[in-house]
Amino acid sequence: MEAYRIAYVYVRDTFAGILKETDSGYSFIYDNEYLANEAATAVSLTLPMRAEEYTSKTLFSFFDGLIPEGWLLDIVSHNWKIDRKDRFGLLLVACKDPIGNVRIKEVRE
Repeated sequence: MEAYRIAYVYVRDTFAGILKETDSGYSFIYDNEYLANEAATAVSLTLPMRAEEYTSKTLFSFFDGLIPEGWLLDIVSHNWKIDRKDRFGLLLVACKDPIGNVRIKEVRE
């Protein structure tokens, strides 16, 4: 699967895994070092920690749920000139510092 765009997922400022937009949908895989960390927690209850890659034809509900809604979505979409239907693009720009313990970055820190 060729990745069109990649997002690096952090939990409590620790690199946890990679979310990819691919030609067949989306994939998420936990980082091996993160899986080996005894203090690590799952990104969400719907994506429990495992070595196998998760795949989906649509953006995983957890990640989609991080994207703002309503008037804030309008502002994000307008300011960054991203179509409201481009959920992955919105995730990349709007979820760099969200409320909660999960952050999304375009580059790995």
